[in-house]
Amino acid sequence: MKIAIGTQNPAKVQAIQKAFSQLYEQAEFEALQAESHVSEQPLSDEETIEGALNRARGVLESTGSEIGIGLEGGVSDSTDGMILCNWGALVDSNGNEIIAGGARIPLPEEISAKIQEGYELGPLMDDYTKRTGISKKEGAIGVFTNDLITREAMFMHVVLLLIGQWQCRTGAQKS
Repeated sequence: MKIAIGTQNPAKVQAIQKAFSQLYEQAEFEALQAESHVSEQPLSDEETIEGALNRARGVLESTGSEIGIGLEGGVSDSTDGMILCNWGALVDSNGNEIIAGGARIPLPEEISAKIQEGYELGPLMDDYTKRTGISKKEGAIGVFTNDLITREAMFMHVVLLLIGQWQCRTGAQKS
């Protein structure tokens, strides 16, 4: 089974590889930088889903793989302020398109205010933590859950939700 990954972000790539590898021993992966065709900082569930789908469709088309996976992180407004949202998409060569969402937590007001001013979450998190590359490591979810849930773990959960729905829809079994 050849799986095309629509990102080269290490946290996302590792999540996808771990999820598929625990179910499919013969899984082969190709990680490419895919365009989301949405804003750098998606500001709604709809935009975040669209970005994940665009990444999955793009890598599926460009690689001829059996499966394309796109993962997208964003933020969304809620009654309690701005929340972190994460979506994934699985697109297969038979035309199936599946989405799944991940953990959602409120962001601190100081981060939310900066996002509303037009800043992107990744660089904001680097400034907030006084470190670099947070989006490629634990992510905002890791920072704000005291590393109990990392970005990789959160996205692995999303990928397992995608695989499970795909198996159910197509009758695919683990190898």
